[in-house]
Amino acid sequence: MGFFSGRRVCVTGGAGFVGRRVVAKLRERGAAEVFVPRKAKFDLTREEAVVQLYETARPEIVIHLAAVVGGIGANRLYPGQYFYDNLVMGSALMEHGRRRGIKKFVGVGTICSYPKHTPVPFKEDDFWNGYPEETNAPYGLAKKMLLVQAQAYRQQYGMNAITLLPVNLYGPDDNFDLTTSHVIPAMIRKFVDAAGSGARQVELWGTGKASREFMYVADCAEGILLATEKYDKPEPVNLGTGREISIKDLAALIAKLVGFQGEIVWDTSKPDGQPRRCLDVTRARKEFGFSAQTGLEEGLTRTIAWYREHAQAISQAAR
Repeated sequence: MGFFSGRRVCVTGGAGFVGRRVVAKLRERGAAEVFVPRKAKFDLTREEAVVQLYETARPEIVIHLAAVVGGIGANRLYPGQYFYDNLVMGSALMEHGRRRGIKKFVGVGTICSYPKHTPVPFKEDDFWNGYPEETNAPYGLAKKMLLVQAQAYRQQYGMNAITLLPVNLYGPDDNFDLTTSHVIPAMIRKFVDAAGSGARQVELWGTGKASREFMYVADCAEGILLATEKYDKPEPVNLGTGREISIKDLAALIAKLVGFQGEIVWDTSKPDGQPRRCLDVTRARKEFGFSAQTGLEEGLTRTIAWYREHAQAISQAAR
């Protein structure tokens, strides 16, 4: 019998990019019931909806993936919304989960919570050594407060609440809306569309000098479930690959995989965001045996193929 056999699990954000993979893996692992609240019925920024969720689902385990999130542009446009919505969702879910005596609360945070100038690779012990990068600080700090809450509830109430810090994710079925997408889906859409139309150049934000680490979404889902099964400590845990790439090199790689041969133009009036981002993934490997399995080029190839298959539908939906 596995850890999830016969258990009732609630996955907030379970219809989303990461959540769909988590839900599928939970069912494979024999969870008795997997409840996925939808926003139309359960607006988790309202406390009464959180109460209704617990009364309806009666979960033993909550995996909290729901978030209001976007790229640099979206973070600059909606800092107040990103702070408030993410803070109150997580805080109310944890509080009412505590009141109902759930067995475990798995909070999925963000590496945007790390200080702007964290030494690379980012170690969990450096999490509090500075202020986050300004363009995503409200979002990052909201998620950071949920770690404080989890640790405080463990100390006072004995609640088993853990916090995971995934790196930037990508993969098939990502958000390809250029207004709110992250860097990989935005680049894929720009390069595929440019190659298809015969455009001679593609414009990208920033200088290209910043670096990022990226993890394939299915790997992240597996890491979340391994932590749910095996990790019961208060310290946060990074989930990533431990490998970084500059944005300029990433753009060149995607252009090559897509077959775009034109010019890449960098709009240096736009921000780069955090200078570097790469995680130390030792703790995840040591504590619950997680190592990402999908290489960047392999994952990008799959994601590009998915976008090409769905590009027309995505374009029509945006109109």
